[in-house]
Amino acid sequence: MSSRRQFVAGLGAAGLGAVLPMARSFAESNESSMARIKRTKTLRTGVVAGAAPYFAKSVATGQWQGFGPDFARQLAQSLGVKLQLVETTWGNAVLDLQANKIDCMFGMAPTEQRKKMVGFTAPLFQNTFTLVARKGFDPKTWAEVDQPKVRISVDIGSNQDTFATQTLKKATIQRFDTSGDATLALQTGRADGQLLVALLGVTVLAKAPGLGHLIVPTPVEGAPTSIGVQKETDTAFLAAVNEWLAKMRSSGETRKIILENMEKLVGIKAADFPKEVVL
Repeated sequence: MSSRRQFVAGLGAAGLGAVLPMARSFAESNESSMARIKRTKTLRTGVVAGAAPYFAKSVATGQWQGFGPDFARQLAQSLGVKLQLVETTWGNAVLDLQANKIDCMFGMAPTEQRKKMVGFTAPLFQNTFTLVARKGFDPKTWAEVDQPKVRISVDIGSNQDTFATQTLKKATIQRFDTSGDATLALQTGRADGQLLVALLGVTVLAKAPGLGHLIVPTPVEGAPTSIGVQKETDTAFLAAVNEWLAKMRSSGETRKIILENMEKLVGIKAADFPKEVVL
């Protein structure tokens, strides 16, 4: 009881000093993304360590590379503001948008679950679903993949997890916390293939060619990769980003940035992509 009285007394002693910061935080939360960016002259975007080619931090220089930071720099320049990179994780990016820690997150898949919590721009690019298959396993169609004896590994909550749930009703789906764990399942013979979007599939095989080979089963299936933004009634920032995206796509700059980073960070050239993959 005494601890409760001390707590209440503490609130009384604090008086307006304890209330005003909270009031200020509520007021600030009503400021739109575009208004905040213009006021601070800063665009905040999330970056994820060890997520090449999306994001990669140079050990030597501490500089962030990857097409995520490159796209963000271009967007900040178009808005006439400076860029602030905020380190996060794929799992926390949605929460950071909700908590107003970042204004946008590049490379985020607009899943139905995420759409309930944050907003999304028009597609940044279209990704193709591929299968990194063990040697000796060579299905040509998704129907051949979708067999009870086939074991497929995916990372939980990813775009490929959603696709597997919707498409592969008979196959055995093994879900792992990280993409690396899903790759390890394939490497150790616990899975026949790992379901990945094309950019990640070619990256995995570039790092470990002995894992198997890349397959693009038919019919070719894909899903958009977009930019996550805060869910808000003022759509000025969303409209500005979508306008910028349209210009980037029409000029060919989007494809250029992706391919430059694939070659620089992963060693994969445009000619190394399967012909079915259209960025």
